[in-house]
Amino acid sequence: MYASPNFKTKKALKEAVKEGRVVTVFQPGPFSNNAPTDGVVFLEGPNYVMHRWYAEATLQNGRVVKVK
Repeated sequence: MYASPNFKTKKALKEAVKEGRVVTVFQPGPFSNNAPTDGVVFLEGPNYVMHRWYAEATLQNGRVVKVK
């Protein structure tokens, strides 16, 4: 599962969430319609290249509200 917008680092993702920016998630491929809107998900990034970071994120109403 990926974050939107595409973050180059986990630190940038954490900062965006802390600042209150809108961060959502998406699942590419045949499972794209099954992306959750609430609960815990696991993210990887940057999108569509060799992944350099992984994170556990908490979603509320489709938005990332917490990143570990």
